[in-house]
Amino acid sequence: MTAPTIPTSSSPASHAPGVSAGPRSGGSGGAHGGPGRGNPMTREPLRRDPADLAQLRAHPVSYRRIARLFAPHRGRLAVVVLLIVASSLIGLATPFLTKAVIDDALPHQDLALLVRCVLALVAVAAVTAVIGVLQTWLATGVGQRIMHDLRTRLFGHLQRQDLNFFTRTRAGEVTSRLTNDVAGVQGVVTSSATSAAANVTTVIGSLVAMLALSWRLTLISLLVLPVAIVVSRKVAALRRDVTARRQAALADLNGQVEESLSVSGVLLSKTLGSGPSLASRFTEASRGMLGLEVAAQLAGRWRMATMTVVFAAMPALLYLAAGLPATAGGMTIGTLVAFTALQGGLFRPLQGLLDVGVQLTASTALFSRLFEYLDLPVEIDDPADPVPFPADRVRGSVTFDDVTFRYPGAERDAVSHVSLAVPAGGHLALVGATGSGKTTLSSLVPRLHDVTSGAVRIDGVDVRSVRLADVAAVVGVVSQESYLLHATVAENLRMAKPDATDAELVAAALAAQLHDVIAALPQGYDTVVGARGHRFSGGERQRVAIARTLLRDPRVLVLDEATSALDNTTERAVQVALDAARAGRTTITIAHRLSTVRDADVIAVLDGGRVVEHGSHAELLARGGAYARLVRDAGTTAGLTAA
Repeated sequence: MTAPTIPTSSSPASHAPGVSAGPRSGGSGGAHGGPGRGNPMTREPLRRDPADLAQLRAHPVSYRRIARLFAPHRGRLAVVVLLIVASSLIGLATPFLTKAVIDDALPHQDLALLVRCVLALVAVAAVTAVIGVLQTWLATGVGQRIMHDLRTRLFGHLQRQDLNFFTRTRAGEVTSRLTNDVAGVQGVVTSSATSAAANVTTVIGSLVAMLALSWRLTLISLLVLPVAIVVSRKVAALRRDVTARRQAALADLNGQVEESLSVSGVLLSKTLGSGPSLASRFTEASRGMLGLEVAAQLAGRWRMATMTVVFAAMPALLYLAAGLPATAGGMTIGTLVAFTALQGGLFRPLQGLLDVGVQLTASTALFSRLFEYLDLPVEIDDPADPVPFPADRVRGSVTFDDVTFRYPGAERDAVSHVSLAVPAGGHLALVGATGSGKTTLSSLVPRLHDVTSGAVRIDGVDVRSVRLADVAAVVGVVSQESYLLHATVAENLRMAKPDATDAELVAAALAAQLHDVIAALPQGYDTVVGARGHRFSGGERQRVAIARTLLRDPRVLVLDEATSALDNTTERAVQVALDAARAGRTTITIAHRLSTVRDADVIAVLDGGRVVEHGSHAELLARGGAYARLVRDAGTTAGLTAA
């Protein structure tokens, strides 16, 4: 059969895998613009999230450390602040120009003044617009650079964590911190910080301008504004509570959709016949949303109605004050219009400044969540002074020297005082009941875990004294759980060797008895395997994993139930390929099917983390001990002894 065309270099997958949102972001603003933005008629007042406060209590963070992230960009940030101040001050010219038009240009029919004022109004709008674009460009650039730095640092640091971290941490939590929390940094720069600076400038500038126009009306405004803000926030608090209940119900509804309509969920419901009960459960949840949706809409309408009254009452009171002899003070119509505009523009910045403390808590909690992960110690890392370990010079002998290992928090050792030696090119088989420590012992060779005591050596060199990359180049692992990316077959294979040629891919696939399967796919090696390799059967996914490991040509092979997902026919074919691949390599095999390890040089039987006996297949059968009992229990005594 002619080999299908294989891409010569790794190309992006046709369909990128989706990323779930995971738990909530640490910052209230998140990546959606941050707190303090938006129309004051619709924006909710903020309150400190209990989760943020709990995060800061558990992992306090100093503002100095946060400032260090921004230090390399202080020049750009200074320019952003100057632009914000300039834009706010230039914008204050609009009410005064309007006053000049109403009080001077129109009554006196001064066309020259009118033209100058109109041109100035347009110029103010144009200049503030250009400044706004420039400010957004600079602030977004700073935010994106900080995001990039944090994202890459966090990803690299998490990759260096040992397996224990990932077994005790939810995948959604890791995804959330790497995506949502890092994206929240953008909101801190482009929204929270810039909004606070703009609000301070606007409030101060507006108050000065209002005093310059009329100190009497300014005093009235200072009495009216707090009342308007309090009323607004009280009504908004009611809406916020209703909205929170609605969001919780909606999250439950979405959770049911994700669980029931995913591939795994549909398979489960069809095989269990639980479709009707799931539909009934969804109907009840949807019915519960009815009342909450109506209440939320009414609460929103009440908030809008309240704000409409507030915004109508504020200028109305000014008009009344302007008409009273005691407070008019010879006020002109232009002054009144300009003052009303300034007062209306003062409401939103004041609301924003009242939320600064909440924004600060949310933003600090966001950085606390990121720093919490960045501060995680790396338990398994490169040694300070690594021993040179070139892969082309490694022979591959493996020695377990009085090895003991205990998982963090466990009450007993998973592996206890194991001493075994495998000569270069030798074959060690580890057998025993489930939980006896076979996989744990084999995982110490590639440093997926580090021994608690004792040492694992390759060619007499303690693996802990070698760079992790050098160990990975020497030790190849095929585990019982084969994981494939949502990418093409070729890209999945090239994970092991990015510069592999087409011929090398085909050779590895042939060795794993996989090439004919790939050739039959619609696009051959360019076929996308689907999420978690769903296009392939379990046995085919296992063979992809075997081919991927063989492509690296490691000196030491660790086969952890490598043929467990294969049918008998395929297992025999792959076993032949593995037997050929083992030539000249040291192999450590973990197997429940004892027929796959009968030809091993040494078979070690583990029980409770200890080696209870070891020897060749014939020797162990002759002893009639633990291995012989395993063979007898498996019902394969006749076949094995005959062999």
